[in-house]
Amino acid sequence: MTQPALDLGGLKLSVVIPVYNERATIEEIVRRVEAAGMASEILIVDDASTDGTREWLAEHAPGRFRLLLHERNRGKGRALRTGFEAAAGDIVLVQDADLEYDPADYPVILEPIVKGRADVVIGSRFLGGPHRVLYFWHYVGNRLLTTFSNLFTNVNLTDMECCYKAFRIEILRQLDLRSERFGIEPELVARVAQLHCRIYEVPVSYHGRDYAAGKKITWKDGLAALWHILRFALFRPRRRKE
Repeated sequence: MTQPALDLGGLKLSVVIPVYNERATIEEIVRRVEAAGMASEILIVDDASTDGTREWLAEHAPGRFRLLLHERNRGKGRALRTGFEAAAGDIVLVQDADLEYDPADYPVILEPIVKGRADVVIGSRFLGGPHRVLYFWHYVGNRLLTTFSNLFTNVNLTDMECCYKAFRIEILRQLDLRSERFGIEPELVARVAQLHCRIYEVPVSYHGRDYAAGKKITWKDGLAALWHILRFALFRPRRRKE
């Protein structure tokens, strides 16, 4: 889905890409992020890949992207935290490496922040963007998790688990994040809601992959998300100082 160009108005964009065993897709996702032409820096966090991803990244990093390495597998949440801590842009955007999400959507994601209307923008696969038809029970699970999250955060999101989340750096620096794995999605939503951030939701395209193509999240992660939603609602860490 091609979006019209967006003038960032001098703001710098950091794109953070957590990676674990994505050799089949990493080259293409880097190409697409570069082709979008909006990132001032691309930070790729390799979470101890063993399938050749790390070797490809090390070979191609100079002059193209910053490569941050985990020496053991820590999970998506820890990889994102590593990237967030290193980001130097005015806006930080999360990009998965598996080609399910298209960097051509960056203008629609970033516009509410660039125009000064939002502190945080979250994508939604359920607001009308084109998407691949896949698992019914994944759809049901996503909607149930989002509803459960909304009950505690008092926001009306449609897709809490969506990869695409963009933050003003000032907001991100205030978040004391703790998640190691996929609990990072409900944690991010809970923390920005607790800060009373201006949150916008925008439609994004979705090209979901199946398990044969390497999809990693399972029903166990869904059950864990329920606990994370409750935990993040009940226990609130102190804000970091900017």
